[in-house]
Amino acid sequence: MNLSEKQIERYSRHIILPEVGGKGQEKLLAGRILIVGAGGLGSPSALYLAAAGVGTIGIIDGDLVDLSNLQRQIAHSNADLGKSKAISSAEAMQAINEDVNVRIYQERLTAENALTVINDYDFIIDGTDNFSSKFLISDACHFAGKAYSHAGILRFEGQTITVKPGETTCYRCIFGAPPPAGAAPSCSQAGVLGVLAGVIGTIQATEAIKYILGIGDLLTNRLLVYNALKMSFRLLEVRRNANCPLCGTNPSVTELIEGEQAVCDLNCDCTKTR
Repeated sequence: MNLSEKQIERYSRHIILPEVGGKGQEKLLAGRILIVGAGGLGSPSALYLAAAGVGTIGIIDGDLVDLSNLQRQIAHSNADLGKSKAISSAEAMQAINEDVNVRIYQERLTAENALTVINDYDFIIDGTDNFSSKFLISDACHFAGKAYSHAGILRFEGQTITVKPGETTCYRCIFGAPPPAGAAPSCSQAGVLGVLAGVIGTIQATEAIKYILGIGDLLTNRLLVYNALKMSFRLLEVRRNANCPLCGTNPSVTELIEGEQAVCDLNCDCTKTR
């Protein structure tokens, strides 16, 4: 791939970085990144990846833009109310950069379609807002051998980690299984600071870019926790779990599970799956 004069000007601030250069920019233009969820986390990730010149960006989301989304989901505007989030975010990316080929999936990621969709990409960004989807993404990326960025936000705190299946700590190593239904509040129930999504979402985009370029230290085996009220960042060292139900020595998760929930009773520690 040879950069055009227009591309050399557009990406000049990348190209002058020794760690990127023209060859690195060509890698980005040849890169393929999937964003699952076009909401608070997916929006800043999508816009910055498009601006960076990632050549192919997939966006999968089955929801429509709602007025309550606009406080944090910056890929959408008033004019997009009622529109598919996948289409709205695709239009926003293409408005930023005509070099980007956006693949639109107006559907949820499910156990039936996950592997088919994920297999077409180099790196996956988890921008979802529920535990069931996060565990599904983790499991699908493990089976497909695809690196991914997990993130979650609530109230004033966010967390993120990057996973390279078979090499590093995975999402299930840390969290095991989803909590029982109703045990953890959602953003609609507990609230979320709008700009928090931007902080964590752009970190996810940074990890995706570094992965495509093969530079720097990825956020692997480390869970980054950000508290906006305290303006503090903590890095928690995490290790692979030999008893992990997904990547451990005797895995119990051997296929994708749709809508997985933990079993909860009076003696439950809320970590056991059905």
